[in-house]
Amino acid sequence: MNCLSPSILSADFCRLGEQVRELDEAGAQYVHIDVMDGSFVPSISFGMPVIRSIRECTERIFDVHLMIEEPGRYISEFADAGADLITVHAEACRHLDRTVGQIKEKGLLAGVALNPATPLSAIDYILPAVDMVLIMTVNPGFGGQKLIPYTIQKVRDLKKKIDGQGLKTDIEVDGGITLENVAGVMDAGANIIVAGSAVFSGDVTENTVRFLNIINS
Repeated sequence: MNCLSPSILSADFCRLGEQVRELDEAGAQYVHIDVMDGSFVPSISFGMPVIRSIRECTERIFDVHLMIEEPGRYISEFADAGADLITVHAEACRHLDRTVGQIKEKGLLAGVALNPATPLSAIDYILPAVDMVLIMTVNPGFGGQKLIPYTIQKVRDLKKKIDGQGLKTDIEVDGGITLENVAGVMDAGANIIVAGSAVFSGDVTENTVRFLNIINS
């Protein structure tokens, strides 16, 4: 299924709950929540209290993207805060298999993210165990960046790998996704689309609907 996962990193935090409701009412299936620790990535964003506070605003899937070192330390806390899907970076986990297992033990969907220059081979052995692979189409840590062109081929290669193994794994893309390039990344094989600035710059409802029209066409 094709889905839109707007990233609230680009939201107006004075109206965060209201904008989450707008995403819901406009039809976005996921809410993408970027958690950054200032170590794995340069920026610091938000954590469990924010997730917990906006959980009451929507029943949509909370797509929690942990850009933090050794995320296995906090899986229980993010599950309790309201996460439905937790994605961890292969580069940030000393024991990736164990961390994916922790997510599954909580009854949640498990995703693994790869930075642009990280090869797909990093997840060869864990691929059958995960529900989603997130291909970063920018280097993580900041919103508003431009998509790195070679990551489109990486999405194609991942799609071929998934199909070759007979898997149903979702492919998410995150970084520099716009109304102008979203069709291209979907043609490459992505089916879950993260968009931040392109959704929250201007009319949130209108931008969400425009994305959904392309994603569902």
